[in-house]
Amino acid sequence: MSRLEPADRDRIAALFDRHLEVGLHHGAQLAIYVSGEQVLDLASGTTGPDGRETTPETRHVLFSCTKPYAAVALHALVDDGALTYDDRVVDYWPEFADDGSEKADITVRQVLSHTAGLQQSELDDRPDLWPDWDRVVGGLEDADIVSTPGEEPAYHALTFGWLVGELVRRVSGARIETVAADRVFEPLGMEDTGIGLREHEPDDVATLAAFDAFDRCRDPEEGLGDTASVAAPFNTEAIHRAVIPAGNAIGTARDMARFYACLANGGELEGTRILSASTVDAMTRLEAATDDDGTLSRPRRYGLGVYKGGTPASPFGSLAPERAFGHAGLGSSVGWADPETGVAFSYVTNGVRDGSYEHVARVNALADAVRLALSGAT
Repeated sequence: MSRLEPADRDRIAALFDRHLEVGLHHGAQLAIYVSGEQVLDLASGTTGPDGRETTPETRHVLFSCTKPYAAVALHALVDDGALTYDDRVVDYWPEFADDGSEKADITVRQVLSHTAGLQQSELDDRPDLWPDWDRVVGGLEDADIVSTPGEEPAYHALTFGWLVGELVRRVSGARIETVAADRVFEPLGMEDTGIGLREHEPDDVATLAAFDAFDRCRDPEEGLGDTASVAAPFNTEAIHRAVIPAGNAIGTARDMARFYACLANGGELEGTRILSASTVDAMTRLEAATDDDGTLSRPRRYGLGVYKGGTPASPFGSLAPERAFGHAGLGSSVGWADPETGVAFSYVTNGVRDGSYEHVARVNALADAVRLALSGAT
């Protein structure tokens, strides 16, 4: 399973191109690794409605595909022995909750598995505050829990990143974007990826464009709501330059595929190790599962910072086994790994569509094409 036949490459490329031809998005990238070797690296279309050509180096907003990057920064500190998953958040961040309160019992494990009970906050609808880290942290300290910690899996769409990011800062003394760069992006050669843009970097990020949902093919009760309004702030330079560890990584499919190739191989790629094999196992083991996620209203299985395969709503392919893990981002991007076969997959676009059935159906078509091709490879 270390190569693709030319005919298989052509079929996958034809499906990739077809998504562009029918107007699902303006531009896209698709990258595949197998057993640590890059076997596919496609890019086509434009960087926006009136944009330039999309190349493998074109940087995109990755939305919630950011979450595993932030999570690995925290897992690296666990590897260092700086904290454990069952430590309480207040052990490192005393201002997070009042002594004796239910909120004070929230653990690192619950934060990473979307069971902390802080799935929503007043910050979610205040993109004007997102660039101000201190204001965000203060908002989380003031926030009340929404559900009992440890009981209800409920996707923490934005709060996940701020919780993880502040934990990283409190434990390491460094900001999450710095730790992610030092422990993940730079060691793996992910040269076009970061959590937000730094001051010296140009704002050349692909423009997101919202598309109408295909109403006959979606459940309006699923997802995060109106994708156009949710995505709008992410086309602004202020948000591109902010640090939002749940949703504003700027990067490419090529880099994301390298990341998942590393995790598929137990935390090591091309001689570089970013996590121990035991920590990768802890991160990608099933931690929480539900048939009706408290935020997304769909089946969801969580590891510690990643989705797990094995549900009808999994974006890792209709043929994806339960062992597969990864993440998706607002109907625009998805990355995953299958540790048994060594396959790492990343698909990134600048078209924002409905995040439930419609998104899953189109990304699964590509994932299935890749799996079927590789299952016959020798």
